[in-house]
Amino acid sequence: MKIARRGVTAAVWAALAACPLGAQAPATAFDVASVKRSNADRPVSNFPLGPGDAYSPNGGLFSATGFPLATYISFAYKVLNAQMMEKLPEWVQSERYDIQARAAGNPGKDDMRTMMRALLAERFKLVLHDEDREVPVTALVVAKAGRLGPHLQPHPADMPCPTTSVSDIGPANANAVSPAETVAGGLPALCGGFLMMPASVPGRVKVAARNVTLDFIAKGLTPGTTLGKPLVDRTGLTGKYDFSLEFTPQANGPMKPGAEAQIDRSGPNFEEAIREQLGLKLEAQKGTITVMVVDHLERPSAN
Repeated sequence: MKIARRGVTAAVWAALAACPLGAQAPATAFDVASVKRSNADRPVSNFPLGPGDAYSPNGGLFSATGFPLATYISFAYKVLNAQMMEKLPEWVQSERYDIQARAAGNPGKDDMRTMMRALLAERFKLVLHDEDREVPVTALVVAKAGRLGPHLQPHPADMPCPTTSVSDIGPANANAVSPAETVAGGLPALCGGFLMMPASVPGRVKVAARNVTLDFIAKGLTPGTTLGKPLVDRTGLTGKYDFSLEFTPQANGPMKPGAEAQIDRSGPNFEEAIREQLGLKLEAQKGTITVMVVDHLERPSAN
């Protein structure tokens, strides 16, 4: 079994190796950072914490309140959900933290991830590694060879595809777009990440993305399966795609009073929507997935 140690040193060397001679290497740690337990009523961040490339330029300021530590780890390592992490203490999901940090310049999303890894290692003493596991999975496969659904199409190579969204913080970016802005077909103008879109009927959920791989789509849709297994790409489709998916979510437990009336029972469920809209289907298979195993983790040190 191949185990790759993931730590700050590797991130630093990767950043230096990618930097041409004579150029300034990107920052590998925040200049200043504050970490404390949160009393926030709801989670808020000035920076998107999802796995995609889309983000808002923010002038080097990272400000997030009310998130569990699992969310910050997922952001730092591009993990789509906590199911892909093992040996997490219960408090990593239940305790919430505020993180305020500042870096010089206007770092991009991957730069922020590198700096977040350094912060987690310093303040939470986080040490982890990757392991490949053979487990039951739900495979995403093409329903009919050579035919895709109407809502899954190859991304046109000549179509503009911005990955920066409008922000009130940091320098202005002429290519930035609003997360609410759309292009033909009702798809988001912003590329490189999952976005919630207005559904055609109340009581349904609609997600969409542009210029993403099928692997990215499968991992992003895993929480919607309700099957308890990772959703993996077995379509054999390469390249980047534009997609949207609208379905009626299924309840996984008791519902709040009145919530039942808000569900659109006429809409397709997740599996039906996958087939009708994307031209794909779900199959139970065995597959190899990479999980992150936490070797060491502590509650944060004092600021």
